[in-house]
Amino acid sequence: MGLLLVGFIGGLLTGISPCIIPVLPVIFFSGGTEAARPLTETGRPLGGRRPYLVVLGLVVSFSFFTLVGSFLLSLLHLPQSTIIWIGIVFLLLIALGLLVPRFERILEKPFAWIPQRQATGDHGGFLLGIALGAVFVPCAGPVLAVVAVAGAKGSISLNTLVETLAFAIGVAIPLLIFALAGRRLAERVKAFRRHQRGIRVTAGIVMIALAVSVVPLYNVPGALLTLIPDYTSNLQAATASVGGTIGFGSAKTKTSSASASSGSTACTAEASNLVDCGTAPEFTGIDQWFNTADNKPITLKSLRGKVVLIDFWAYSCINCQRSTPHLNAWYRSYQKDGFVIVGVHAPEYAFEHVPANVLASAKQQGIKYPIALDNDFDTWTAYGNQYWPAEYLVDAKGQVRHISFGEGDYSATEKLIRTLIQQQHPGITLPHATDVADTTPTSTLTPETYLGSSRAPAASFSSPSGYQTGTATYAFPAASLALNDYAFSGAITVAGESITAAGAGSAIRIHYEASHVYLNVSGTGTLTVTDSAGTRTIAISGTPNIHDLVAPGAGYRNSTLTVTLSKGISAYSFTFG
Repeated sequence: MGLLLVGFIGGLLTGISPCIIPVLPVIFFSGGTEAARPLTETGRPLGGRRPYLVVLGLVVSFSFFTLVGSFLLSLLHLPQSTIIWIGIVFLLLIALGLLVPRFERILEKPFAWIPQRQATGDHGGFLLGIALGAVFVPCAGPVLAVVAVAGAKGSISLNTLVETLAFAIGVAIPLLIFALAGRRLAERVKAFRRHQRGIRVTAGIVMIALAVSVVPLYNVPGALLTLIPDYTSNLQAATASVGGTIGFGSAKTKTSSASASSGSTACTAEASNLVDCGTAPEFTGIDQWFNTADNKPITLKSLRGKVVLIDFWAYSCINCQRSTPHLNAWYRSYQKDGFVIVGVHAPEYAFEHVPANVLASAKQQGIKYPIALDNDFDTWTAYGNQYWPAEYLVDAKGQVRHISFGEGDYSATEKLIRTLIQQQHPGITLPHATDVADTTPTSTLTPETYLGSSRAPAASFSSPSGYQTGTATYAFPAASLALNDYAFSGAITVAGESITAAGAGSAIRIHYEASHVYLNVSGTGTLTVTDSAGTRTIAISGTPNIHDLVAPGAGYRNSTLTVTLSKGISAYSFTFG
């Protein structure tokens, strides 16, 4: 019941978020006004099922693509954007059917099994819903983050199925209300009845516009989220924190903020005290271990009697790198007192799957505690985790007692570590608390900017030729970049995760506000950075990693920089600090 409620509320919030605005005109015209029902002799409209079939198709399609779409694409080695392209093709076919009625009848034949009271084109409504479900998948809110991982791994449980269906139904209700309102309007306004053909043509044109708007190159829904404040984001995040599925033990189903087993306290990522979040899941699906005896596997069961901090991280993540000095200090100070840290490395980029890269970076960052390579996200999934970095503090009995997401609040976490050690070893004399500077940014920062086609913010891209996959030649815009916008220049090859300099002079320009600008790169060559402080060169070689592009001591600024990549250098994302 908890999963049903959380999924349903999360779906309702997503269904009224700015992300669905491009879908509304299609729902209004093709799902609503086009479904105006013929009148009986008494003047009452006959029953019509088109709005309901549109929503039914959306629920079926959205649930399918969310649960198994990513998994199937992974098996077929196809890009994740394939789901959106499927929806775009469907939308264009339906639009053609609205413009050419004979073609619509061909499209409806496979769906003739759907009951209807009269030939009003209701079958096409179900097909429209299927198309909308496919293009709507990227709108899925935070509640479905865990479901998406489970689906991508093919480990779909009853819980994930329940939460996905509840979410889809929650999304569908606002859209159904909008469709029924459109139908009711059409039935009350005679002009709609007199111009049914015009409405169908309008619906077809609007549908073509929707298909174009969700093309990854344009990504209008993403642009809307940058232009219109997402008035539902905080509520969605709160709902996700209340009900995200997480597997703490076989006898319990806990969440990162479910009620504690005693029912008296709340286990939340914001809790500053020790609570009972349930039994910590065992490490599972680990590919390789580092920093253990002969690099052999260890288990949580073998660590009973010790206080354990499980840290989910990715080595090129700047947030993780800023957290690492604190973890290193805690491990040095409390290891002899029965404290262990296990760094579960869950890769974000392809190069982070390479064990040698992880090991090289761990040595560079001075990490001495055990490291588990969770390349298939098995342990990540067992914890229902969603963040880098994320800390799960486990007591000597194997119970999760505290959860922390992101950077900061290190003194509070250390205090809880010391408390658990003292509970396990009464009378123990601990060393003084560690003293490591907290470098968590406190100023407003430009958001992380991905450069590869799978996650690039197209709305922020400003090169005149537009963002293109494959190899193309770009030019910087003549006008200054707006804050948080970026642009390319020269010959650049765009792939799913990264861009690669395809010739001499290939460059990226970005307008940011931060003290530090980090670029995640791989390859061998140089980065030439030009900004208000002048021009400097950064040599690139060895393990793929992030590099700070801002001159030391520059301080917080609102500024623009240009980084020129030597041929063959690949860049993945900008992060800021």
